[in-house]
Amino acid sequence: MAQKLERRARIKAHIRNKITGTAERPRLTVFRSNAQIYAQVIIDEDKLTGKKIGKTVASASSLKISEKATKKEIAEKVGEAIASAAKAAGVEEVVFDRNGYLYHGRVKELAEGARKGGLKF
Repeated sequence: MAQKLERRARIKAHIRNKITGTAERPRLTVFRSNAQIYAQVIIDEDKLTGKKIGKTVASASSLKISEKATKKEIAEKVGEAIASAAKAAGVEEVVFDRNGYLYHGRVKELAEGARKGGLKF
């Protein structure tokens, strides 16, 4: 189990070295547990000053979805919810941060739901 967590941490660090959320293109990050999935739109740094701020603009999770469905269907609904929340906050384009997870299954469904909701990656 420890090897799996170390591997994900290494992949996550590699991804985060390349991806940064700015005011023009915030970072859409995903966290998934065995039962739930969460998404946040984050502005990592201020473009003018270059300071790291880490401000969450919008968030959505499967905790707020109460209907019975498969995990993939719920992940797609969370993607649509994060897209509508981001659009309400004035965000049109994002950088997708899969947070060390494979782009497969629930992570992929969330991304497709966000695209379906109107976010551009």
